[in-house]
Amino acid sequence: MERIIEIPQGVKVKIQGFEFEAQGARGKVTKTFRNEYVSVEMKDKKIRVFTKREKKTDTAVVGTWESIIKSSFTGVTKGFIYTMKIVYAHFPVKVTVKGNQVLLDNFLGEKSPRKITLGPDTKVTVKGDLVTVEGSDLEVTGNAAARIEKMSKIKGFDPRVFQDGIYIVRKGDVIEG
Repeated sequence: MERIIEIPQGVKVKIQGFEFEAQGARGKVTKTFRNEYVSVEMKDKKIRVFTKREKKTDTAVVGTWESIIKSSFTGVTKGFIYTMKIVYAHFPVKVTVKGNQVLLDNFLGEKSPRKITLGPDTKVTVKGDLVTVEGSDLEVTGNAAARIEKMSKIKGFDPRVFQDGIYIVRKGDVIEG
């Protein structure tokens, strides 16, 4: 089984061994594709993902790798964005971004801020009660949004009463424009 993927205009692709790299206007995405029976190769502005045997698991890996490569092309040309909403009823929450860290101050009246460190090529902006997470790698951007959501998880309180937190409202939209 094999899948052929066209390389879009304005995207540079480099494949060395198990390493795949796509570079475009919005950034760079690097992935490692390592499997005994599935291979990736590039010829004439096309990428070929193929397997030497027709087992179910190997054909599933071919489809997964194809999807990852296509999303990396979308990411480096258009980018991905997650929209999150800050919700609080008991204590006014302040979310700030300092460098590659996101700080959550005064969450449920806590004295020390909660913080997480973001991965590479991920941009977080806060406007009012909306937090946006942008990036070129779908996996890294989604993980950053999930970690921000998890950072505001409440422990030891009734979740029916204390619904404070930062919640994902829209997932993985493609940036237009």
